Amino acid sequence: MKRKHTIITARAAAARAPKAPPRPAIIPSSARRLPGETFRNTLKDPPRPPPPLEPEPVPVESGRRVDLSVDLAPKRPGALVLDVPVLAAAGPYGYGVELMDSVDIEQLGAICTRATTLDARSGNPPPRVAETPAGILNSIGLVNPGVVAVLERYAATWAGWDVPVIVNIAAESVDDAVTITRRLDGQPGIAGIELNLSCPDSANGGLLFGLDATSAARLTRAVRGATDLPLLVKLSPGATDIRRIAAAVADAGADAISACNTLPGLAIDRQRRRPALGTAYGGLSGPALKPVALRVVFEVAQVVDIPIVAMGGITTLDDVLDYLMAGADAVAVGTAALADPALPVRLIDDLEDWCVEQGLTTHRAIVGAALPARRDRPSIKGTEYRP
Repeated sequence: MKRKHTIITARAAAARAPKAPPRPAIIPSSARRLPGETFRNTLKDPPRPPPPLEPEPVPVESGRRVDLSVDLAPKRPGALVLDVPVLAAAGPYGYGVELMDSVDIEQLGAICTRATTLDARSGNPPPRVAETPAGILNSIGLVNPGVVAVLERYAATWAGWDVPVIVNIAAESVDDAVTITRRLDGQPGIAGIELNLSCPDSANGGLLFGLDATSAARLTRAVRGATDLPLLVKLSPGATDIRRIAAAVADAGADAISACNTLPGLAIDRQRRRPALGTAYGGLSGPALKPVALRVVFEVAQVVDIPIVAMGGITTLDDVLDYLMAGADAVAVGTAALADPALPVRLIDDLEDWCVEQGLTTHRAIVGAALPARRDRPSIKGTEYRP
């Protein structure tokens, strides 16, 4: 059974506490981008103060002591409000049912399923996984039974859960993505769709959708038009200017952004004197990806006004806090859950404890705390040699 929490709002707690001098208002994460802004003028915003970090009154009643809720589709009120800001990232949890007996999945904010395609896929040739320093390379190949079989096998089970299920979809054409989406739309137990941009666009010479702003927007707009479900769009960290991709998908109708997918990499099998993976290249994930993913979140948060779900190398509370302060509204745990499936649940409790220690009644008080007061220029315009 899912725990029921009694949330004491900051307003109610303050009413019971002794009178204190007025406090400056916290700037919500939704205020990152001013009304009417476009990508071209975001770098010229007037200075804005960072969110204050002064302690807030701490609720004293029983139940969860901190409001950890997060709305991942604020433009669709009530459509995807999570109890907590920690999700299971696409992949390690499969379709959720695989870990029902070993993890209290109802305690998670949401579960993002493994990638689902139009037709069944058997995956890439082995070896499919190789260890690297502080991470792994994987080339699984989107193994799944196809969207029709996924619905037949899992939708009824999902409908009986309290935890939201967000179905990750992957396609090599806009038409296939739209077909998958229409089959998911209106089905029981599906709370949202996560659109994977790290797929080749057959109409653009096989270039990944996530590497080209026009292709990314075209795919996002088509999927948005095929469903009213909340739509998360998962970015590729390989994009030259991630800001343009993020702004493009936000303008095309994304409700939230997932940042980010794996980064292409290579490992060598020295005994066999060839690449360690059957397909040569694989996606890098784990702690080694975190600095890249953190940079992606930091940049994206400066140009969009929709929620961001961060992922990439999350193993401890420190990682969660880093992503939140960089501008993420929630986080998703992926690779670390392969070794420790219960880790996301523990991180929720760790985040609650930390907020209480800091005197905060909500984690949202630190979202974007590390963002610059003025929009910074993108990382592609000089990092190592920037004056």
